[in-house]
This record gives sequence, structure tokens and C-alpha cells, in this order.
Amino acid sequence: MGLNDERGNVFLHFIDLIAALQPKYAVFENVRGLLSAPLMHRPHDQRGKGFPRLNRYEMPGGALAYILKKLEDSGYSTTFTLYNTANYGVPQARERLVFFASRQGEEIPFIEPTHDEKGLHGRMKWKTLKDAIGGLCGLEHHAAKFPDSRLKFYKLLQSGQNWRNIPSNLQEEAMGGSWNAGGGKTGFYRRLSWDKPSPTLVTRPNMKATDLCHPEEMRPLSVEEYAAMQTLPREYIVEGRLDDQYRQIGNAVPCLFGKAIGEHLIAFDEGKLATERRSGKMSRYTGTDHASWKETISQYDAQLSFESMAETFIATGR
Repeated sequence: MGLNDERGNVFLHFIDLIAALQPKYAVFENVRGLLSAPLMHRPHDQRGKGFPRLNRYEMPGGALAYILKKLEDSGYSTTFTLYNTANYGVPQARERLVFFASRQGEEIPFIEPTHDEKGLHGRMKWKTLKDAIGGLCGLEHHAAKFPDSRLKFYKLLQSGQNWRNIPSNLQEEAMGGSWNAGGGKTGFYRRLSWDKPSPTLVTRPNMKATDLCHPEEMRPLSVEEYAAMQTLPREYIVEGRLDDQYRQIGNAVPCLFGKAIGEHLIAFDEGKLATERRSGKMSRYTGTDHASWKETISQYDAQLSFESMAETFIATGR
């Protein structure tokens, strides 16, 4: 439902607060899907022949176009790109959009990575799962459970493996109704690897398509391991039921990445940012920054203009 659901409305309320309070800077974070999300979803059975063409806000990127227009009308210049938090010392390959809005009209540059997968460009190597949870000794772990029907297959897997490493004669039984589904299905029966960052922490580590199984033990990651991978201080206490705790931690911005964002903004405000960027990517995707996005959106706008002209030509015979 995009911005029409409860969480989307909270997002719009935040944008309204920026417009009303007029802070010098504003920062917000969201998932990569925001780049292509429409503001209003037109059901697919109401598209095509016999229906009006999609308007600007029903097309991909309509939600973000609406948000940026509201910020622009409130006097803000906004920059954004997609970041992989592993590039900032977080032991998790979590990719999120981060937006910087400046009331003074200045474009805030991107955050310089401090880490690299292989330690290139003078940066530190990525932190791994073992770096994050290998030292959690003496803790009582609170973890969800896998059903017995899944555990029988996890017994066949080692660190870093998934459903493809289950013996071929058992794979169809293990996958059940998902056997014929498309895509790589890499989240099924996924035992995490000790020597890599974890995948993105989801709100529940035992959902079949996005399993986050401990590299050696027969259980999903615990709440305590979740917190460590989000770089939360050990003294933090997370309240609520087990599912609530997983959801709160899984939805959070990793603390180390939040620190990188804050320090970057302070350095910009004090005029202390380096003027030259070193080489290296901030995420595995390309074309996810504000300049590339605006270029893509302008192509959609050109398409709308062309379709409008074509309709006028047909209607008037010109």
C-alpha cells in the first residue's frame, strides 16, 4: 500500500514536521524499494485498454517524487543514495537509503566508507558474524525455534550453506510448495557464515524464506545476537515479547551506522569534510543516488508527455 498504510502515514507525518519546524538539517532512512514505489497503486486489472493511463504519482517513483516535492516546497535541498552498512563497520550487509535535507540549499555529499569487503583503498576489512557474536560467552540466549520439519534438514547443513546444499533427492521435500517458485530462494534453510557479515536482519529470523540460522547451533539467531549485529550496546534492554524484541531490533538503524551519519553531518556543518572522495562503492547497486534517480524519473515524465501528445493527436486528428 506504500504511503497509504500506517507506516507510510508516519513517514508523511515526519516530512510534515520538517516543513513545520524548519530544522537546519533533516535525516531520514528507508528501504531501496522507495526508489520505485508509486504514491498511489492502481490495481493491475484497472490498467491498459479501456482505462485512463497512469498519472505521474501512479508510476514508479511517484511516492519519492511526492516527498521530494514537499521538501522542495518547504525550502529544502535533498541528497540521497543507497548505503551498505557493512562499509561502515557494521557486521551486516544491510542496504538502506539515507536522505540528507538542507534548509540552506546546500547539497550534502555522500558518507565516505570506512570499510571494504577486501580491505582495499586503505580501508578496514568488513566485520564478520564471528566478530559480532563470537564473543557472546556466558549470556543467556533468547531465541525463536524452527519446527521439527525444518530442523531435520538443518542437520544436513554447515556454516554458509542453504537449501541448495541439501542432498538433491531431498530438496523438493524440504522446499515443499516453494520448490516451483522462481528466484534464487537463497534465504531458505540459510545457515549463516562465520566469516562474512550477516544478511539484513529481518523482523523474525525463522520465517521460511528468510531464515537466519546460527552457523552451528540448531536455532535461529537469538535476540542477544541480533542486538550485537545491530551494534547495540550490551547494556541496552529491549522490552516486550520475543517477537516484539526481534521486530524492534530488526527495524533499527545499526548504531555504528547512525554514528557515521551523525559525524558526517556535523563535519559538513563545520566545513570539515574532505573535498575528494576515494574510490569504492557504497552499496552493490548502481543508479541509486538522487542524480541518477532524477534522470530516470525525467524519462517517465517524458513518456507521460509523449502519451499526452499522442492522445491529443488522435483526438484532434493533428
